Amino acid sequence: MQYNKLLLTVLTTVTFSFCISLNAQNTCYWQQEVDYTMDINVDVKNYQYTGSQKLVYTNNSNDELTRVYYHLFFNAFQPGSEMDMRLQNIADPDGRMVTEDKKSRIATLTESEIGYLHVQTLTQDGIKVSFNEEETILVVDLSNPIPPGGKTTFDMTFKGQIPVQIRRAGRNNKDGVALSMSQWYPKLAEYDFEGWHADPYIAREFHGVWGNFDVKLTLDKTYTVGGTGYLQNPQEIGHGYETPGSKVKKQRGKTLTWHFKAPMVHDFMWAADPEYVHDTVQMTDGPTLHFLYKNDEKFQKTWKEVQPLTEKAMNFFSKNIGKYPYNQYSVIQGGDGGMEYAMATLITGGDKPGSVFGTMIHELAHSWFQHILATNESKHEWMDEGFTTFISSLCSNEIREQNKENPFESSYKGYYYLIKSGKEQPQTTHSDRYNENMPYSIAAYSKGAIFLSQLGYVIGQDKLMKSIQKYYEDFKFKHPTPNDIKRSAEKISGIELDWYLTDWTQTTNTIDYGISTVLNEGSKTKVTMSRIGQMPMPIDVLVVYKDGTQETFYAPLRMMRGEKTNPYSHLKRTVLADWPWANPTYSFEINKPQTDIKAIVIDPSQLMADINAENNVWQSE
Repeated sequence: MQYNKLLLTVLTTVTFSFCISLNAQNTCYWQQEVDYTMDINVDVKNYQYTGSQKLVYTNNSNDELTRVYYHLFFNAFQPGSEMDMRLQNIADPDGRMVTEDKKSRIATLTESEIGYLHVQTLTQDGIKVSFNEEETILVVDLSNPIPPGGKTTFDMTFKGQIPVQIRRAGRNNKDGVALSMSQWYPKLAEYDFEGWHADPYIAREFHGVWGNFDVKLTLDKTYTVGGTGYLQNPQEIGHGYETPGSKVKKQRGKTLTWHFKAPMVHDFMWAADPEYVHDTVQMTDGPTLHFLYKNDEKFQKTWKEVQPLTEKAMNFFSKNIGKYPYNQYSVIQGGDGGMEYAMATLITGGDKPGSVFGTMIHELAHSWFQHILATNESKHEWMDEGFTTFISSLCSNEIREQNKENPFESSYKGYYYLIKSGKEQPQTTHSDRYNENMPYSIAAYSKGAIFLSQLGYVIGQDKLMKSIQKYYEDFKFKHPTPNDIKRSAEKISGIELDWYLTDWTQTTNTIDYGISTVLNEGSKTKVTMSRIGQMPMPIDVLVVYKDGTQETFYAPLRMMRGEKTNPYSHLKRTVLADWPWANPTYSFEINKPQTDIKAIVIDPSQLMADINAENNVWQSE
């Protein structure tokens, strides 16, 4: 598929020179721009490669830059690296990265098994610059500062070695895939309104600068390649990319040069194997889907069945979040579980279909939250992992016909487990700084998903989905921050939500409301509720009568300055006076005697993450 110039023109205009009042900085929005041209030669026998890189960098900030930074991710896969040290010192190391006796797999790598990525030469506008390799970060002192609005060109040569598969990237993974090439090239670090984000690679998350990639990969011609971007020379390559029924132009020699272009992405991944099967599905109103998987009988059935599900998932996300803007998406067997990249994902397995299906749905959803919206995952990982978990849970429930009453049940269970463990840290914790992997994972995935599902409880489910769509439309290709999702929801719902963002993401305050007393007062019943936890919430109350009838009562939170519509439209609802947060108790009356009441329930939806459900229910004897 040819490079989409119209798409590039539109996205570049929107992204780099659009002044809005919605962003977290409350100034004219800006972001840096990169244009990569790379030519790579790979030796598939010794797993080493060399490359040249031309990078045109545009400084759209108001700051003069005297230094830049590059990520050199493969240097993490060496004994003694920060990633290795973290594995050896964390209480619950990632099981994929350690041996059966919990020893670091990185620590035992030999010289031929380690990964490395070393810059050999580097110039700025033709002038040599001073640079220093600090493990996974290259520090570059510029020969000439880059002024605000200025452009500069970096020319680089580099060499690398592909590590034995440890985490995400590597060679010869457990499924036998030869090359999973993610985090493989010198990648310029992000500079934004907060400054530089040159975080060392310790196995967590990523952040990147949007731009355009022009990449040529030369390797053994028996290998099939898939990944980010659009192949520019399909008739020279073949391998399933050629026009159906046409002849492929035979290339001399033992190698092929694959030429890819990728507009408006902040990363570039590829994978290759001599035994890949390559299937394609052209969607009616969507991108071309590519599927690359090992030609192994135990994988065939799963990888055929995943194809129509991918099409359904693509349609679901485009409908419920916003239109997918690229012309292709590739689902590739590789990596070490599942990991999202621009226009593609790497997924292992095939002998367990359910795992592959669920992973595909989750990783595809990342295309919206990590590769189109693209928050800084190192600082706000819950906005990517959590939002992805939320929407993929909805998607899986629908297209796999799981029919779960609460699609987010596992997220709530994870959160409650974290609370009981006593190991919770605020979601403002840097993703590398969590004490253990467990509290990080639950904060990112489970508590992050609950941010949205519970937001639906606060503002209403209809307003929630409209808020997600507005968030996507307002902030795609703009690296949104937590305040941005809050503002989108406020604009849609008319409800003030600063309290919600603050307590849920910046503290470890918990929600605990209970029914304290139910007293008969003649022909009426007085109900008193208590706020036990520190986090405030509006309260829905369901009253079930002995004659089988039901009604609801709604106590808005005063600081919301608004009310949600009735989520139980088939039932009568009484809107009560606002509950001021500082009052630990709140009372209201039911216009029936206590003898008529069978049960009173706080939050029948169970979408409010109340840590003690036992005190939410009163039942008559």
